[in-house]
Amino acid sequence: MSDRELLIPASQMDSSAINARTRRGRIQMLLLLLACAAPVIASYLAYYVIKPEGGKTNFGTLVYPAQELNPAWFNVPLQGKWTLLIARPAGECQIKDENCLEALFLMRQVRVAVGRESKRVQLLWVNTDGKPVDPEVAKAYDEQAAGLKVVAAPTDPKLRAEFEAWLNKEGAGQQIQLIDPSPAKMMYFPVTNSPKEFTSIKKDLEKLLKLNRKGENL
Repeated sequence: MSDRELLIPASQMDSSAINARTRRGRIQMLLLLLACAAPVIASYLAYYVIKPEGGKTNFGTLVYPAQELNPAWFNVPLQGKWTLLIARPAGECQIKDENCLEALFLMRQVRVAVGRESKRVQLLWVNTDGKPVDPEVAKAYDEQAAGLKVVAAPTDPKLRAEFEAWLNKEGAGQQIQLIDPSPAKMMYFPVTNSPKEFTSIKKDLEKLLKLNRKGENL
């Protein structure tokens, strides 16, 4: 407001000018309030709308603490190796059984996808019923072509009970289980045919292979 305007009674001032100044003042006040409230609004949206997961960057489910695996359960070396493991009955895993084949295919493709690091990863199928593997499945996923080893589940009742308790802990029995070189289960993945989820599994494995070589025996 100018010195001249201060000398003029308010009743004589142009009402439109007063209204314009009032609107400007209200807009300025509103902008100021929005600037002050912006951090609160952002935090509200982040918590209630975006719903962050505490900085989670992995797709697989972490097992904490890691669940130690007993090497006596199987007749293949697990110490010093990264292992992707599934457990399925061979009697049900036929060439037309999409659920079983999806798991085998996913494991094979993830191993292939990590490229030159694939030699650090072994694939293990625990045959839980001891029946012969379908010849067509065996041909498609043999150890030479796909890097997949088929092993029998423990036959000793005590060892079998231990293995099944370990396998099914946290409801992970049907998942693809990642065993670290110690050996212990430290993560498990869903069986999926989603390209996006496949990429997420690959990234998890790549990250682990990059950051951890401790205890490996290639």
